[in-house]
Amino acid sequence: MIRRIYIEASVAAHPRTRAVLARYPQATRIECERYGEVFNPRSQNFRLQKTEPALILARKHGGLVLPAPPGYGLGGEHNHYFSHMLNCVYDCRYCFLQGMFRSANYVLFVNYEDFATAMDARRVQHPGEPCWFFSGYDCDSLAFEPLTGFVEWCLPYFAARPDAWLELRTKSTQIRALLDRPALANVVVAFSFTPPGAHAALEHKVPGVERRVAALHKLAARGWKLGLRFDPLIYTDDYEKAYGDLFEQVFAGLDADALHSVSFGAFRLPRAFFKTMAALYPDESLFAGPLETGGRMVGYRGELERELVAFCARRLGDYVRAHALFPCVTSPDSDTHTAPRGR
Repeated sequence: MIRRIYIEASVAAHPRTRAVLARYPQATRIECERYGEVFNPRSQNFRLQKTEPALILARKHGGLVLPAPPGYGLGGEHNHYFSHMLNCVYDCRYCFLQGMFRSANYVLFVNYEDFATAMDARRVQHPGEPCWFFSGYDCDSLAFEPLTGFVEWCLPYFAARPDAWLELRTKSTQIRALLDRPALANVVVAFSFTPPGAHAALEHKVPGVERRVAALHKLAARGWKLGLRFDPLIYTDDYEKAYGDLFEQVFAGLDADALHSVSFGAFRLPRAFFKTMAALYPDESLFAGPLETGGRMVGYRGELERELVAFCARRLGDYVRAHALFPCVTSPDSDTHTAPRGR
């Protein structure tokens, strides 16, 4: 339930703002000039706000579409990401957003058309070449869809531009916007998974593995291309059984022709993010695990990460064609700024 809604003055009369406000007639409405006034102050507690986040309706001005970080792609040469929202309805302990943002409030940018203009500008730079656009870096692509209608809005954009590819990364089962229309050949719906034990301990409010698998099968039956993201890989003493059982559960009965890509990478975070998250949740066992710091990153100790990644690569090879498998292996002592594993 959203009890407070902050509204930038510049979008107060926007049709999408009105539509959102109509869904929450009892919410307290507070006007502001720019969303940063509410979202960016240092004197905020992410953990406390996460219990009852407010919603901020705003206009995105700059940086609508950005180059994807290294390691964030599916083999394409031109990779970009965008975020129509900031923050996520779920509460995963490994999620780097807790370390990156000071606020747990949700920000919804209502100027969708400007995202389309920005994507077109990127496409013009690479005429006739595929361009990838990744949604779900700073939010979950589908979890808030009943409120935002963003996916429903953007699918016609990609339907008209076959050289533009979209990945919708999600843990959500909110797939009605996809089931209600024909599948698009250039859209991949990518579901993230961890084993049930890690899900129960770390992925608070996230639908269970069974429900996400059921959503996968519904989308496959309607012709949608699917992605599987075992990311981040979480180390436990029984990781071989945990991940072996997870892979068996996820791939059981799944049509191989529906599978576009499978990616995986071990848990890692920028050091500054890790420090903030560990302070928010000092009793979280994940942050007291077999981790080491090197350069700008925190991750599993080298040998443990190599064992975990190598095992998962072998087991995934039993289910996935080699061309569809995308491992992401980064040493914790690397000083290269790469995408965190954990969304």
